[in-house]
Amino acid sequence: MASLSGLASALESYRGRDRLIRVLGYCCQLVGGVLVEQCPARSEVGTRLLVVSTQLSHCRTILRLFDDLAMFVYTKQYGLGAQEEDAFVRWVSVLGNLADQLYYPCEHVAWAADTRVLHVDSSRWWTLSTALWALSLLLGVARSLWVLLKLRQRLRSPTAPFTSPLARGKRRAIEVQMQSEMLSLLSNLADLANAVHWLPRGVLWAGRFPLWLVGLMGTVSSLLNIYQAVRAGGQAEAATSDTA
Repeated sequence: MASLSGLASALESYRGRDRLIRVLGYCCQLVGGVLVEQCPARSEVGTRLLVVSTQLSHCRTILRLFDDLAMFVYTKQYGLGAQEEDAFVRWVSVLGNLADQLYYPCEHVAWAADTRVLHVDSSRWWTLSTALWALSLLLGVARSLWVLLKLRQRLRSPTAPFTSPLARGKRRAIEVQMQSEMLSLLSNLADLANAVHWLPRGVLWAGRFPLWLVGLMGTVSSLLNIYQAVRAGGQAEAATSDTA
């Protein structure tokens, strides 16, 4: 019952529903792609699963029509990242926020063109939105790699022996942060693989992934995101109980 109530609570939020829709969509594409390409006898079932995957993707696209304001507020609050101690992290984050902010209107125009609300070429806007998404992911990968490098240097520093109880607590906090950054890195790499695939042919491996591989990469990324959200929630509850 506790797990059901937790799931119900997660689905009450927009982010919780989006995570579920995302993982279901990619799982359907993974299974559907395997059935269509590897199991001719089950190809009809695979085709139906691919249709479900497409519709779930459309659902997320429509829901993102309302994300611009939230992204703008976040970008405004972050500003130029004055709170960041590391200059590289600061500017990579600023550029990532800018790419994310521009992504949404480009996707909205592409959606409006597909639905014939606007009479423009949707393919150009889809390409632009995908390129912005890929840029944001690439910046996220660079940020995670840099943070991991810096945290590893702190752990190996001879001036930080981590022998006292307080120091051991700091070491544990650094290790937890490294685990979080590693999960973000893997998730961004999986999404980046798909983002490049959806760019115009001729760009790296664009257009070369089979359906099941796109589904696999998206499923891996989605599950990592869900795990991070659950993990962060558990850590917040533990911190609350410790201070109570």
